Amino acid sequence: MRDPLPSLPGYALRRAALATASELAARLSAIGLRQSDASALILIGENPGVTASALGRQLAIQRANMVPLLKRMEDAGLIDRAPIDGKSQGLALTAAGQARLAEARNVIDTYEAELLRRVPAEHRNHLLPALAALWT
Repeated sequence: MRDPLPSLPGYALRRAALATASELAARLSAIGLRQSDASALILIGENPGVTASALGRQLAIQRANMVPLLKRMEDAGLIDRAPIDGKSQGLALTAAGQARLAEARNVIDTYEAELLRRVPAEHRNHLLPALAALWT
């Protein structure tokens, strides 16, 4: 069958995104994390005291979806909340959260290196700027 779809940039990007997200999700699930969990751990680790609303904005996750994500992480002992002012709470990693973050970074860094090796060497330096141009 003749298939013109791979010649469409949006289609090709969607297929690549689905394939890579599925691979990474499988690897993270082996350490008990979802991609959203790992992303949240990374951002909280880099920004101790960040609020849930700022984290949600950065991750493009709606408040209704942030609540169960943070509850799951809190119940697992990965994050703590501390008052910032009268109504805001900041998020921070616990010791267990820092350990899980280290595991996640190992999985992600290994996967990202493998992913880049799939891209021809002459295109690797252009990959991130090209992708960023599509969503920033």
